[in-house]
Amino acid sequence: MGAWTPTRLMALKGKQKIACVAAYDYAMARVLDEAGIHLILVGDSLAMTVLGHQTTLPVTMEDMLRHTAAVARGTRNALVVADMPFLSYQVSEEQALMNAGRFIKEAGAGAVKIEGGAARASTVRRLVENGIPVLGHIGLMPQSIRATGGYRVQGRSAGEVQRLVADARALEKAGVFAVVVECVPAAAGARITRSVTIPTIGIGAG
Repeated sequence: MGAWTPTRLMALKGKQKIACVAAYDYAMARVLDEAGIHLILVGDSLAMTVLGHQTTLPVTMEDMLRHTAAVARGTRNALVVADMPFLSYQVSEEQALMNAGRFIKEAGAGAVKIEGGAARASTVRRLVENGIPVLGHIGLMPQSIRATGGYRVQGRSAGEVQRLVADARALEKAGVFAVVVECVPAAAGARITRSVTIPTIGIGAG
């Protein structure tokens, strides 16, 4: 089968569904990799599912680096994607580049994930131009729950769907190899998927 790369995953658009599963440790990574999972996401959900926090916000770069490295050691073929935690990329593009580079260089990740649409396009472009593959993330964005009022379905109105489509297109133009679409209705998810040539990966989404 061989190792899954961003380029190989992009080629699956419209041909084969991409299996993406979250993992936080070596043992689970081994199981998922041997099962043939395409993409293993080391999510900042680590904060809630492993560390016992109420939100994803408290997880640190050091937490994420440690668990990403463990997952990478247990993986041979799946693409390991490290979730960039809150305030690890928002301060400046230089900060984003340095922290993303640590995931690749120190932890062995194959790509990073960043939350945000058009507003993050410039940051995404900076990372991609420097050789760091990026997975986008739109819809419900857990790192923004303080601003958005909590965990709620996105894309219920025509205006919200239009904004999500614009976000997906902006991220594609910036160079993401795929985009996570979280917590949107099936119709909205389908429209977003049709609007871009890159794969979309649903989390609690149609």
